[in-house]
Amino acid sequence: MSSTPLIDASVRERILSDPETLLEDHDIMRALVSAKDSTMGQNIVDLRGIAMERLEARLDRLEDTHRNVIAAAYENLAGTNQIHRAVLRLLEEVKFEDFLKCLGTDVADILRIDAMVLVLETVADAEADPALSRVGDVLHVAPQGFVADYISNGRNVGNRPVLLRQIQPSSDALYGTSAAYLRSEACIRLDLGPGRLPGMLALGCEDPHQFTPQQGTDLLTFFGGVFERTMRRWLS
Repeated sequence: MSSTPLIDASVRERILSDPETLLEDHDIMRALVSAKDSTMGQNIVDLRGIAMERLEARLDRLEDTHRNVIAAAYENLAGTNQIHRAVLRLLEEVKFEDFLKCLGTDVADILRIDAMVLVLETVADAEADPALSRVGDVLHVAPQGFVADYISNGRNVGNRPVLLRQIQPSSDALYGTSAAYLRSEACIRLDLGPGRLPGMLALGCEDPHQFTPQQGTDLLTFFGGVFERTMRRWLS
């Protein structure tokens, strides 16, 4: 056997000076193991090689999980900051009309949605009330029972505070002219206090993947809780 090195001297020197770099390179280690297996013959089973392959597969899965967890954490943090900014913007208003108007402008922009509607149920005919005409398309006055019917849409959805779903509105009764472009929405139930009919915040988006049933609703539930408590102060 010759003692003469079979690889380039600079490469050999680099490997000997820093062998850990070689061990951390998955492609190189896989090539070395494959080269060893080819010299063993077909009737020999390398259990150590099989174990290494399984460990490598597990490591790849763990790395993928790690990346997904980090991505989800960043996304959750961004969503939390978004909700906090929207809440602070709402609390800035000192007039009820301005409070409602900022829903369809600043708050909608912060939440990155294309339409926001506040639904209030009433037993009276409030369509001719001039006070309601001054808040634009943000406030939708509906008859008693509208919120439950709209959220359920003929299905048993329970009493969840937030419902996320994909939509394709058949009319512009709720969202107005924006309805033709909306493909997903979040419906937030509002408890406006004892003796008052329920309300609802409807958040519509053109992106069909913005709101889907698989997503979490904790942040929107928090936003709805702040909003309904603020509304109780205005209504009292």
